[in-house]
Amino acid sequence: MPDILNKLDYWSDRITDRLMRRLPGPRIRIPTSRPVVSFTFDDVPDTALTNGARILANHEVRGTFYIAGSLEGQVEPKRTLISREGCRALAQQGHEIGCHTFSHTKVSHMGNQRLGADLQQNKDYLDAVDPRDARRNFAYPYNAGSLWGRGVFQSRFQTCRAGGERINRGPVNPVFLSGVEIRQPESHAQGLTTWVDTLIAEPGWLIFFTHDIAPRPTDFGCTPETFERLVAYTLERGCTVLTVRDALDCFGAGRLS
Repeated sequence: MPDILNKLDYWSDRITDRLMRRLPGPRIRIPTSRPVVSFTFDDVPDTALTNGARILANHEVRGTFYIAGSLEGQVEPKRTLISREGCRALAQQGHEIGCHTFSHTKVSHMGNQRLGADLQQNKDYLDAVDPRDARRNFAYPYNAGSLWGRGVFQSRFQTCRAGGERINRGPVNPVFLSGVEIRQPESHAQGLTTWVDTLIAEPGWLIFFTHDIAPRPTDFGCTPETFERLVAYTLERGCTVLTVRDALDCFGAGRLS
């Protein structure tokens, strides 16, 4: 029975993914005149601060960190989640703090009332470490959206990022931006420079996302050496590296069409 439920969940996510990208609704227009890259982190493990943020800062750029408040300080196999003080340090260093729900639950598994309460709880958590009047940006746990929650997300966030392994170009749904994952195996992570080459050939907005940056990464992270090479290559090829918030400001994508 668990296998059947997992398969049903998988196909439900796939169908939702397609519908979220295609259903009519507000769009933001991503310019195709320049290559823009954002480096983003989900959950966020403490090594995303000690290694990921450090590498970005060494190259004088910043990233977006999507944080789920309930994960604060949790110790898991191969990783420890960031502390409240770590979240505050990211904000003080000029990185963007985004929302990843409070409970780190698939949003499709929550009704809109529970979802709204969860998002408000995380807003309160994030505002305590990074006070902000403007709407934040959001990343879906497990890259899985919710058709019924679209209105909730549109009202609360500038954008919401999923996965999809594609570059954002032209008119896109702001509640379901595409991202490209930096993950294991290490050979896959090292080969992500080809995405940068594709972006140079046909500009748009490439949003990378990952989790831990550690010498022995989880399946959902990479080594500091690999991340360093990818950031350096992105800049060497002439891409503009911005946080999600700054990218939206830079190319005026905050205007709905």
